[in-house]
Amino acid sequence: MNDTDTLSAIAASLARIAHVLEAANPAGAVSEPLGEANAYHWDAAQAALVAVPKVARVPLELLQGVDDVRDVLLQNTLQFARGHGANNALLWGARGMGKSSLVKAVHAHVGTIDDAALHRLVLVEIAREDLESLPVLMRRIAGEPARFIIFCDDLSFDRDEASYKSLKTILDGGLEGRPENVLFYATSNRRHLMPRDMIDNERSSAINPNEAIDEKISLSDRFGLWLGFHHCDQPTFLAMIRSYADHYGLAIDDETLRARAIEWSATRGSRSGRVAIQFVRHLAGEMGKAV
Repeated sequence: MNDTDTLSAIAASLARIAHVLEAANPAGAVSEPLGEANAYHWDAAQAALVAVPKVARVPLELLQGVDDVRDVLLQNTLQFARGHGANNALLWGARGMGKSSLVKAVHAHVGTIDDAALHRLVLVEIAREDLESLPVLMRRIAGEPARFIIFCDDLSFDRDEASYKSLKTILDGGLEGRPENVLFYATSNRRHLMPRDMIDNERSSAINPNEAIDEKISLSDRFGLWLGFHHCDQPTFLAMIRSYADHYGLAIDDETLRARAIEWSATRGSRSGRVAIQFVRHLAGEMGKAV
């Protein structure tokens, strides 16, 4: 290799190093001021907060059958917004029962409270596949006067995944740890964030069965609040539908609504908040209304 080739190789290596360093701590992401929106999506590729002008959510009072967990999450969020002690929260359980809807509704509800003691509360959504960029996001928002709820929907980990380690470091531990103006809320269908067969397989094949799974299971222990969501019974399902119908101004008598709702749930093979709102959308469409 001649001198020219050597210099070219060195220049290429330096360019790659510069690219990696820039991705790890992009100057633009740090210097760009936070906008006025109260909800953002974290773009890990660009290391940037992208404003979400209109969040898809429902009013808190429309969420039926989750009264206990609603009250706990709301109180925790209010404590955090006031600068008081609060916990990271894991909302786990049945699909379609309003886990992510509750997070967004609680955030919106706190924003409507007229209380000078409440700090500005910002919701930042992060995709599961972007969790390894959490340290970058934390440095981006650590110095902001606002308080942030980092929200990851449908959080879970499969075999051989290592991105959960970044989350563990942020939630509890590490030199930097979690900034005091940040909480982490996540939803999952799994209480321990990993499939049961994976836990059983690792337990049966490990030299020390407990140590083999402790590291991954301990991730869920970093959440101070575990809020369980379970399948609803028929009265709760019908109450959800009546609440939605009244909210959206759908004129239909109770007997007809009940019969059609039961038929709809039977065809879907389940009762949940998601099935309820899907039925109400269908009903609204028949009536020529938008939901």
